[in-house]
Amino acid sequence: MSATTLGHVPAERRRSTRRRPWRRPIAVAVESVICLVILVWTLTPLYTMFEVALEQKDDIFSGNLWPASPTLGGFWTVLTQDYWYVAHFWHEMGNSLIIGAATCALTLAIGTLTSFVLGRLRLRYSWLVSNAALLTYVIPMSFLAIPFYRVMQNYGLADNLWAVIFVEVTFATPYAIFIFQQYGTSIPIELDEAARIDGASPWAIYWRIYLPLMKPAMVAVGTYALLLAWNEYLYMFLLLSSDTHMTVPVALGQFLNSDEAPWNLMMATAVIYAVPPVVIYYAFRKHMTAGLTMGGVKG
Repeated sequence: MSATTLGHVPAERRRSTRRRPWRRPIAVAVESVICLVILVWTLTPLYTMFEVALEQKDDIFSGNLWPASPTLGGFWTVLTQDYWYVAHFWHEMGNSLIIGAATCALTLAIGTLTSFVLGRLRLRYSWLVSNAALLTYVIPMSFLAIPFYRVMQNYGLADNLWAVIFVEVTFATPYAIFIFQQYGTSIPIELDEAARIDGASPWAIYWRIYLPLMKPAMVAVGTYALLLAWNEYLYMFLLLSSDTHMTVPVALGQFLNSDEAPWNLMMATAVIYAVPPVVIYYAFRKHMTAGLTMGGVKG
């Protein structure tokens, strides 16, 4: 390299250094504006829902950005079931809890057992089984609604909570198997071999070694399965029809089936129904992050 070229390098760096203070404030300003737009775009529906829930029935379409006379009467009406639209609210909430808890438990049981058998027992063609499970996501859930309805009807599970539970477990299990297999690679296989030398059976290895070490991944997958079932509407609408088996999402849809649509009660119900998943998410957020990222590190 010539001396002329060497002499130009420091000058170029100095010019670059002089330009950098001008670029950084502009970049920060642009990023701030983009973040603000995304934040407003995200929070506007939530704010609108909460604002309508605080409105009185006659002021819902007033167009105010904030209720002129905010009241918690809508929430109290829902909690006390003091209106015919929400007369079965707590029973419907119980149905949603049953579906969510059962989906979570069955997904964890099937996912951990399958990943243990495929990943720790070293079965031949185990990769084919796990990949075949993931292929089920090629078909959208909405395309399978009618076939699932016919299957559940043929087995006598129409208008039964177990019909929705089986459907949700079917869609959550492939993802659970994938996450558990990825996370299982961080657990040394030598632990299993040492346990076998001590006379432990495969069931004992699964129960006493595999499951305790899989807790972060189980928290992440369990939360995912619970929220998947909690937010489901299409299959609940198709498979559940009676008042005794109806869930909160389906009941919210019933608000629009008559000429009288109490929007404040509907939004209050939606806000109350959204509280449990928000609490669950923030309670297990750290465990979810660990469970979903640890599988990317090979042990």
